[in-house]
Amino acid sequence: MLQLADRSGLRSAFAAIVGCAFCLALLAAAPVQAQTAQPAPERADFAGEPASGDARRMADWVVASHDNASMPFIIIDKVAAKVFMFDARGRLSGAAPALLGLARGDDAIPGDLGLAQIGPKDRITPAGRFVASLGHDLGQKDVLWVDYKAGVALHRVITTNPSEHRLERLASNSPLERRISYGCINVPARFFDTVIDPAFATTSGVVYILPETRPIEQVFVQLK
Repeated sequence: MLQLADRSGLRSAFAAIVGCAFCLALLAAAPVQAQTAQPAPERADFAGEPASGDARRMADWVVASHDNASMPFIIIDKVAAKVFMFDARGRLSGAAPALLGLARGDDAIPGDLGLAQIGPKDRITPAGRFVASLGHDLGQKDVLWVDYKAGVALHRVITTNPSEHRLERLASNSPLERRISYGCINVPARFFDTVIDPAFATTSGVVYILPETRPIEQVFVQLK
């Protein structure tokens, strides 16, 4: 009888050990399951294109917050004098150098002035968020109107004044060489025709122009 009792006790102890080991295994696996269940953060896809930290931060925020409202969007980095075109999901469609306003600044001049009335210090490409769409300028050329009231548009590079050397400026590696316009954004004609025009052909979009004289958080307070 004593021998049977010993065997019974051993079986009970073994069962208890196995049960505890099973519980410990479940507890050890739980944190791993919770970790793998978390979704990956949403980010813009620059497709390997070089970009500044502010440009990446802005694009990532647009994708994560869906601020573009399922429309294509553009990031214009004034410091780098560069344009990034994204589809509605935040995938880069193309990038190109750009000619921008001659003067440094982030606020457009008030009022409705003709080009001849805009002095050099007022030739500014304004910073901010703009809803843009294709349209025509006074010469009936198709442009992307960024801020219609302020007369700011993104369009093919203008070459009517050879002394400005705009094509050479676009080809320059120096962003400082690309400051020449009255405030509009000039891009290579091929980039406008193959990237900008198709993206906005049937929809509006959002243009985010990064500041150059103020911290980005002062213009886009959502990034704080």
